[in-house]
Amino acid sequence: MSKSAEARVSATTEKMGLVEKLGFMTFSMSDNIVYQFKAIYYMFFLTNVLGISVGTAGAVFAIGTVWDAVNDPLLGYMALNTRFKSGEKIRPFILYAVPWAVSIVALFWAFPGSELFKAVVAEAIYFIFEAFNTFCGIPYNSMGSVATNRDDDRRSLNVYRNIGGCLGTAIGALACLPLLKLFGAMDSTGNLTAAANRGFILTATVMGVICVAGAAVHFLTTRERVHQVEDNDEKIPFGEVVRMLVSCPSFIRNTIYVACYGCGNTLLLTCITYYATYALGSTAAATSIQAAYLVVSLIMSVLVGPIDRALGRRRTMILGAIMLILSKVWFILQPSNVIALYVNAAVTGVGVAIAFVMFNTNRNNIVDLVEAKEGRRLDSMVSTVDNLMAKLSQSGVTWFIGFWLASAGFNADLPAQPAAVVPALNFLLGWAPLIFAVIMLIVVWRFHIEEEVADLAAKREGL
Repeated sequence: MSKSAEARVSATTEKMGLVEKLGFMTFSMSDNIVYQFKAIYYMFFLTNVLGISVGTAGAVFAIGTVWDAVNDPLLGYMALNTRFKSGEKIRPFILYAVPWAVSIVALFWAFPGSELFKAVVAEAIYFIFEAFNTFCGIPYNSMGSVATNRDDDRRSLNVYRNIGGCLGTAIGALACLPLLKLFGAMDSTGNLTAAANRGFILTATVMGVICVAGAAVHFLTTRERVHQVEDNDEKIPFGEVVRMLVSCPSFIRNTIYVACYGCGNTLLLTCITYYATYALGSTAAATSIQAAYLVVSLIMSVLVGPIDRALGRRRTMILGAIMLILSKVWFILQPSNVIALYVNAAVTGVGVAIAFVMFNTNRNNIVDLVEAKEGRRLDSMVSTVDNLMAKLSQSGVTWFIGFWLASAGFNADLPAQPAAVVPALNFLLGWAPLIFAVIMLIVVWRFHIEEEVADLAAKREGL
């Protein structure tokens, strides 16, 4: 091994303790609680509380979503060339949770004015919310690469992150409505009251407190242990960053894997409510189906580590893709079978848990691989570019869902939907995610990151 190659490999870090991993889990849980509240109620708030039309609200949401995707690499690049007084590169971004919490409250403020004024101000608040969300997302997705370079620790902390995410999603889905009722936004039947504005503000304030509390725990319990080996703080041109990323085959494969994972997940979570309403005849049935998905995903998170150690990275990722494929088979053959639908959701939870832990661990490894080759660490850029591609692909899938249902004649105002709507939903819950799962399988079939990581580990042992 040449001297230059040795110089680009950090020594093996100390093992992480349980408290630090729980800090990752706490941040993930708080982040997902807030995300669920925003995802479930923001559109409803815009139309039913702020009082703008559904078309205008949709435009606010769509433009904000585009900004959410675009700001990832922009703010990630800014973070890449930032060093805090403490010498840290990633952890202090967690402190942006404070202004993010304020923007969460502002997001659910029903201010007066014309519809145009409300739309413009709401869009501006949404932009601020998503910008601070991205700043908080930098440590959320990148701290694993600087907290440790031990592969078993990175895998373990991503397991804890997934457990926190599942718990946060469940808490957010179950606790938001009782909070809105407690603060007087809704009555016992779930209808809005005259005090809806106050109730939403108070509930959003609770979300902000949860956000800050989770970030504080993460900030106080985590450390940056992995630093760029070469003492070079010169600003990296954006084009050079792109070149460094695209010249890493593992980054390309992992990004495609992440995007397909997000598309399959979006199809299930977006379409299940429609399916429960129009195929099963009960919107409430979606809750128990989603619960099956979350419970299995939570249980499977604990098992990913032992499976990865037994099978290895590539085989474990192949297993995850195969589980996502198998989850669709019974449903495709018997889409009217309710048990097949539950199996679809539950086995998808298995595949999703494996995929989440694996692609996040890959992200952490990719930063090391790029540094070993180029001499510079791209901690913030690896995750933010991944997020850009994932969000753009998920936005495309969301558009496709609307297009596919519209082509089938779906109209929410109709007392009964055309006969073609249920088969369209069957496709969206069966064949469409199956296609993405097959792409995931193809992408990881010749994925060599495991060998690259083993080579880096051997170099560390030789230092």
